Amino acid sequence: MEQSLTSEHEELLRLIVDADRDGANALIDRWADEHGYTNALSDLLEPVLREIGDRWGRDEISLAQGFVAGKIAEDTLTKALASADGSGRPPVRGPVVVGNIEDDFHSLGRKMVVTFLRAAGWQVIDLGNDVPPHEFIARAVESDARIIGVSAMMLVTARTIRQVRDELDRLGLSGRVQLAVGGAVFKLRPELVAEVGGDGTADSALAAPTLFDELWRRAHDRSDAA
Repeated sequence: MEQSLTSEHEELLRLIVDADRDGANALIDRWADEHGYTNALSDLLEPVLREIGDRWGRDEISLAQGFVAGKIAEDTLTKALASADGSGRPPVRGPVVVGNIEDDFHSLGRKMVVTFLRAAGWQVIDLGNDVPPHEFIARAVESDARIIGVSAMMLVTARTIRQVRDELDRLGLSGRVQLAVGGAVFKLRPELVAEVGGDGTADSALAAPTLFDELWRRAHDRSDAA
């Protein structure tokens, strides 16, 4: 991890790697007692999740460890939502369709996004890994989803997302169905969002609900104007 990160980050990372969900939640709870759960998400947990994602990309994190990381993120986000308005989980919104593009099997990032979206109230249809471009479109039309979220880790798979955009254009769905894109390669090459025809991206799984809020608004504005 970067040297600027604190001992709390290092300890939280260790607990996640050890698959100690209870220990990780206890550490976050102690930190939140002083700083609040919203800050715990952004200042404590998010840097650790970024490191987990980097290690996943290097095949240094197991599926079980990734699952624990996702559940800890869900636990913390639920507490943050409850502490913000006292009402627990928000009303369900959506549906939205999410998946890894064809030939992409790097599931951790997508699972983190799904966790944060669901905790924020989104009804997520998770198609999993290795999803052909046409399947995203078919499921969005079937469910009347207004957002398709496509994840890719590598450049060679990310470029396949262009086929999703081309099919949306062909069917006259662009604008009414927004295309969110994400994955490590989009951080390294921000210009790739436009290249594949994405309507937006998020810097992290934590930022995904804010992105989906904006894309949902755009989709409905476009439909209302039609």
